Amino acid sequence: MHAVLKKLLVHLKEYRKECVLGPLFKLLEASFELIVPLIVAAIIDTGIPNGDTPYIVRMVIWLCVLALVGLISSVTAQYFAAKAAIGFSAKLRHALMAHIQSLSYTEIDTLTTSTLITRMTSDINQVQTGVNLTLRLLLRSPFVVFGAMVMAFTIDTQCALIFAGVIAVLCVIVFGIMLATIPMYRHVQGQLDSVTAATRENLTGVRVIRAFCKEDSEMDAFNRRNQLLTKMQLAVGRISAAMNPMTYVVINLAVILLLRVGALKVNSGALSQGEVVALYNYMSQILVELIKMANLIITLTKSAACAGRIASVMSVRSSQRDGELVPAADAPRGSVVFEDVNFCYHGAGADSLQGVSFSAKPGQTIGVIGGTGSGKTTLVNLIPRFYDASQGRVLVDGLDVTRMRKDELRRRIAVVPQKAMLFKGTIRSNLLWGNEQATEADMHDALATAQALDVVASKAKGLDEPVEQGGRNFSGGQRQRLTIARALVRKPEILILDDSASALDYATDASLRRAIRAMDNPPTTFIVSQRAASIRFADLILVLDDGAVVGMGTHEELLRTCSVYQEIYASQFDAEEVRTHG
Repeated sequence: MHAVLKKLLVHLKEYRKECVLGPLFKLLEASFELIVPLIVAAIIDTGIPNGDTPYIVRMVIWLCVLALVGLISSVTAQYFAAKAAIGFSAKLRHALMAHIQSLSYTEIDTLTTSTLITRMTSDINQVQTGVNLTLRLLLRSPFVVFGAMVMAFTIDTQCALIFAGVIAVLCVIVFGIMLATIPMYRHVQGQLDSVTAATRENLTGVRVIRAFCKEDSEMDAFNRRNQLLTKMQLAVGRISAAMNPMTYVVINLAVILLLRVGALKVNSGALSQGEVVALYNYMSQILVELIKMANLIITLTKSAACAGRIASVMSVRSSQRDGELVPAADAPRGSVVFEDVNFCYHGAGADSLQGVSFSAKPGQTIGVIGGTGSGKTTLVNLIPRFYDASQGRVLVDGLDVTRMRKDELRRRIAVVPQKAMLFKGTIRSNLLWGNEQATEADMHDALATAQALDVVASKAKGLDEPVEQGGRNFSGGQRQRLTIARALVRKPEILILDDSASALDYATDASLRRAIRAMDNPPTTFIVSQRAASIRFADLILVLDDGAVVGMGTHEELLRTCSVYQEIYASQFDAEEVRTHG
């Protein structure tokens, strides 16, 4: 646990001042709180018996001053603690996001997106709460407990022994209940995760559930999970609920004993009435602080568990190492070569690609076709080095991608993934993702090539039309065309269209391909598609089947020599031949 906290607490370095001042002001507040019972005792013993109104007024003024100074100290401590906690969590989020961005697709696939979102949100929030409470209470509560006991000893040793005994009994009760419930809280959290996962799965797949008439069975399964969670929460709740009555019983018995002993001492003149009241107040302070301490430790336990989960992500190291080389100035721009490439996903039982070899010259169009799961997307993902080949080499501009600097490699490549993703903002801001320095003319040219000018023209604000999260205020075809335009704004040397025209009609798809070929400096274009018409005029077509290249050549060559391509083309020929002619 120490190693875990050490990895994360490094982000508190810039808040050392706040980490010192926060607890100090809390201790100052606690010190004033410990003085209050003595002033009350003085009022009872001196002011009231003597009828000394000015003395009582002075003491009350002192109480008000202590209250005001205590309030200022508390607010100041809260400010410093909150500043440190929020600043720490912000830096931790930045560090975690930067670390996630440094990971390759392999690590992100292993960790899963939902896990990373949980670490970025609720786990960091829990750690932030733990840091805040630690700075406020970790020193204050023990200080008040032992301070109250010390003050009791200064009043009367025999009565102070009651304090020592009560503190021991209360510690056994409070920390015993805490130790019993912490593992149960962990199980509750695990079951809560299960309920949350089931809820997310049902909401995401609600259409499938309805299509298969599985509403009742899914509701029953959810009810079973929820009932189990309820039982676990009730069980831990019953144990936790025993804390207050047990502690109050002990405190009230101690108060009865204290009052009895105090009364006897008052009767004998060994104690005054005010001192007995002061002892009672110190007893109350101890009860409050011990309960605070128990809740603090439970919170810290949860925070430490969350910190461990965050640290486990931070400890994951990317399987890829950034290269140091840059292609030579005279290297062919946009050339791609695969040399006997094999690839296997982490944890998979078999290779997804086997013995892939081909060469793409600058400006060529490469079509990649095959059945579902044949490895088409996997192949093109190796070019920008989203994954590293298990065997063989992938060369871009004559240089092995594993030896090339990633920023230099990806600067040359634009990828349009299968799922068209737009980000919240405007059409303009989304296009500028491709090239921050793009001019209006650059964006216009990219939109024209992507057949998206009509999309922009149909919007009231043009390029400044708002884009909602995920681009949900655009149709599927509009999103695909805008994502293609975003890639073209980059003016890439290599363009990868990964089944990115599936929502386009045949005429628009054909116009898009002609427009890309007609560019002044056309990029080397990889078109991944299940439509034979989309790749039939490519300079080179790769036919994949179960991860292996079973055919390579032009459309005409493959129709003569490749049975897999013949089957694909025959299944689509009638429909596509009517609609497309190149």
